[in-house]
Amino acid sequence: MRIQIESETVTILCELNDSQAAADLVVQLPLTIEVENFSTNEKTFYPPEKLDISDAQLANAEKGTLAYYSPWADVVLFYDHFGQGSQLYELGQVIDGIDEIEALSGTITITVSE
Repeated sequence: MRIQIESETVTILCELNDSQAAADLVVQLPLTIEVENFSTNEKTFYPPEKLDISDAQLANAEKGTLAYYSPWADVVLFYDHFGQGSQLYELGQVIDGIDEIEALSGTITITVSE
């Protein structure tokens, strides 16, 4: 399954893994939501509903990793190395637009991509 993340100037394509958490994100799409900067290496947004992490793998986040941080119930898109963190679960990877992640800002639209 693939999703597309778009702002006014940026389009990013992600390939999701087979976890229930990724499936839970997909059923909430399409979403139009605010993306926020966090730290020096990530963009975050908050889906309306929490994701089921019961079968999700912990993430070893690198540039291009799409993950879910369960304590805050936010989806994280990394534009630089992060590494491992407890309660950070991988949802997928950017397959197109990896160098555009840092430029995401404001309102984004997330849709299922064919």
